[in-house]
Amino acid sequence: MKHICVPGHPSPLPLEIGLLLLANKEPRAPEIIELLDWQVQPDRYIMVMERPSPCKDLWDYMSFKGGLLREDKARFIVAQTVKAAQMCCQRGVFHRDIKLENLLINPETLEVKLIDFGCGDLLQDSGYEIFCGTREYCPPEYYVDRKYHGKPATVWSLGVLLFTLVCGRYPEPRDVKSIDYGIRFDRDLSNECSHLIRSLLNKNPSQRIDLEEVLLHDWFKVLTSKV
Repeated sequence: MKHICVPGHPSPLPLEIGLLLLANKEPRAPEIIELLDWQVQPDRYIMVMERPSPCKDLWDYMSFKGGLLREDKARFIVAQTVKAAQMCCQRGVFHRDIKLENLLINPETLEVKLIDFGCGDLLQDSGYEIFCGTREYCPPEYYVDRKYHGKPATVWSLGVLLFTLVCGRYPEPRDVKSIDYGIRFDRDLSNECSHLIRSLLNKNPSQRIDLEEVLLHDWFKVLTSKV
């Protein structure tokens, strides 16, 4: 097990526990699952987590809803996910596996919580040469350069998440190609939503929208309804 040092703890902790402690620092972010307690054993560790009730993971929720959401609901969900991702990065945590299955949602209030930091790592400026996470959310620069950086990769995963919520499927190569050429890939989406998806799923990481600027996009300026 990889261990890291966390301020306030005398001995190194297993990576996942350490990442959750960093992400849960005060003031707490309600969009991130809370670690309540843990126990480290010689060959394993046990974590006690909060369990929101009622809740299901976003994948199951999407299946129940027929595979896609209206923009107003998707906006509310994505905004919370962006806040969770921003807070993680601000606290030096690279989650590295933001996806439908790693978001718990309260089906009554649509409040979400980011879970499962098992693929995560400390955020570093030098980038990463090993991909950990889910293939459908892998940033294209990894396939080209065999290297990727935390924040641009996080932005790409948010783009895949948004695309999946409003289009009901993962983005395919033809969708990314349409994005590159500025071609509208779904006529039912608003101009603001389409533009945000293009900004998130730009194949060039240096031209991708910055993580800190995502919530400033025009799509989030529309009054959000949860019903």
